[in-house]
Amino acid sequence: MKVTYYLIILSVLVGFFSCKSKEKENAEESFIETNHSVDSSTLREEPNEAEILVLETIIAHGGNRYNKAHYGFTFRDKDYTFQNDGNKYIYTVAINDTIDTLDNGKLLRTVNGKPVSLSTKDNDKYKEALNSVIYFATLPHKLNDIAVNKTYIERIEINGEDYKAVEVSFDQKGGGTDHDDVFMYWINTNSKTVDYLAYKYETNNGGVRFRSAYNRRTVDGILFQDYINYKAPIGTPLTELPSLFEKKKLEELSKIETENVVNLAQ
Repeated sequence: MKVTYYLIILSVLVGFFSCKSKEKENAEESFIETNHSVDSSTLREEPNEAEILVLETIIAHGGNRYNKAHYGFTFRDKDYTFQNDGNKYIYTVAINDTIDTLDNGKLLRTVNGKPVSLSTKDNDKYKEALNSVIYFATLPHKLNDIAVNKTYIERIEINGEDYKAVEVSFDQKGGGTDHDDVFMYWINTNSKTVDYLAYKYETNNGGVRFRSAYNRRTVDGILFQDYINYKAPIGTPLTELPSLFEKKKLEELSKIETENVVNLAQ
């Protein structure tokens, strides 16, 4: 069976971050440039610069720890949990006596421990809301899903720091109800962390948002961070947002804060 190119690059990058010797760096650089067979069932083509950048940032934020992660946190007065098992997952959100459980794409609502029937519209709404909160709280974990398309855009400087910008779009199949959304991530070239992100969306008459990370902390090997959420005029190109941010021309809307983060696997 063919070895997935992703796994090869992942192991190379893990070795890179764990060893600083010049000899090992040279060997790894040569290895990355070598052509390897690709398993077409998991990857459309050999990773380009964007693919490798995303692998690097996933490692910087937690790497393989995401695969078996089980954490809880509070977001806007609701208690959330996520439990990963490879490609399988269980997400929950609880408020008062109501609990929503998203088990590998299937939503179940219980009130006082008893299942409650939801309309198709409400089912989709609550499912998307829960999935969205976990998605942003665990970024960049899901950026290597099969429905994700990544494109390297440019190298720029934001507030004196060096970044590489990666644009992310989604296939209709497997890309969720908001597959038309387009994201951009600015990856710090030194720390490999996602310090800024932006997206444009089409639902509810559309919009453009820019987020700046702060309050970064590591909880048992996984990095969590909060964001200041800014608004830009509809139609603003995502590539222009860093410059508008530096000039303080973006409107602050809210803060995205994950509080009381705890590792439930202990």
